[in-house]
Amino acid sequence: MSNTTTSTTSGAGHRLTSSDARTLFLSALGGALEFYDFIIFVFFVSVLGTLFFPPGIPDWLVQLQAFGIFAAGYLARPLGGIVLAHFGDRLGRKRMFTLSILLMALSTLGMAVMPTFATIGHLAPVLLLLMRVLQGAAIGGEVPGAWVFVSEHVPQRKVGLACGVLTAGLVSGILLGSLVATAINRSFTPEVIHDWAWRVPFLLGAVFGLCAVYLRSWLEETPVFKEMKARKALASGLPVRLVVQHHWREVLLSALLTWLLTGGVVVVILMTPTLFHSLYHIDSATALTANSLATALLCVSCVVVGALCDRFGAGRVLLLGSVALGASTYLLYRTVGGDPAALFPLYGLAGLCVGVIAVTPYVMVRIFPPAIAFSGVSFSYNVAYAVFGGITPLVVTLALQADPFAHAHYILALSVMGALIGLYLWRTGQVERP
Repeated sequence: MSNTTTSTTSGAGHRLTSSDARTLFLSALGGALEFYDFIIFVFFVSVLGTLFFPPGIPDWLVQLQAFGIFAAGYLARPLGGIVLAHFGDRLGRKRMFTLSILLMALSTLGMAVMPTFATIGHLAPVLLLLMRVLQGAAIGGEVPGAWVFVSEHVPQRKVGLACGVLTAGLVSGILLGSLVATAINRSFTPEVIHDWAWRVPFLLGAVFGLCAVYLRSWLEETPVFKEMKARKALASGLPVRLVVQHHWREVLLSALLTWLLTGGVVVVILMTPTLFHSLYHIDSATALTANSLATALLCVSCVVVGALCDRFGAGRVLLLGSVALGASTYLLYRTVGGDPAALFPLYGLAGLCVGVIAVTPYVMVRIFPPAIAFSGVSFSYNVAYAVFGGITPLVVTLALQADPFAHAHYILALSVMGALIGLYLWRTGQVERP
């Protein structure tokens, strides 16, 4: 497996310049606003389930169907990611970086103004599914494009920090969603939320998306892409074909790391507030407040983990981080049901340990050659996220019918896998410091 860096010109220095810092800030802020649009759905999944599906069906089936539409966004990611990445490798990173966020803003606006089942019947869930698919296509180009974009702007010895900052920016979109959801739940009664207030966070998302489009206009194309274009070294033919034919080992490694990332984000951050409410009868406002704490600490730990990768390499950081993730989440889920007072400290600790996910982009942007970096990262990440992220809510929800700690066991298994991959990278010297 290669240890190819993503940059040929960005590694000249060892420190971030003011231009690098500006690029990181604008990229992270834009990513936060777009990721808010993508995940706000999950914070209102229970309300959306009652509004967009036929009345009178069991609660667990309503939740399963709503999570199914949520999962559809993940299943749509590969197509959007492959198309946007193809043109990102051929025409430039910045153009696709901006197009993805415009598509996200428009589809989120569609959700905000959409009629419910009571108005248009069975057409309502169909339209909701369509908007969710468009969101998935948009985020499929955003996340890998963002990682490649920032990694090609900074010195090679700061790639981990750059990926960590960008990942923190994306995660802060989850935090923003959690804060907005908390504010909605505290400001309105359940009846008012059901009647109209559920539309507010989606309208905010549309505004956020348009603001992010404006922010992207201040960014410049990456020096790596400019150099490849000047040397006529851009990928010929279909970049994704080169990825599949010649870099399948890198794809496999990236997919497994993405599986770990999906567990941390989808289960620990996105699903857990709903699980606490349904399994342990913790009120939604309290669960969302604890979720905000966990997500804020996750943002901090993403930056720290990225910087540690620059200093110690991916292997050791992934090994220790995976052990911490498994231990902290297992303690959280086994304790909170019997001791609700432990919710905030234990959820905060778990959120801190989820920061190990910042190893994933660091590894991916390091192992694919520059000419196919966007397509390599996008294909690996989006296909894996479509499979693992898409089915995770369904698998965990169904498994909970037989195992009351299915969510804890799922994360524990992924943590073991992450530790083994970390040990492998450490022992073989793969993706260590440049």
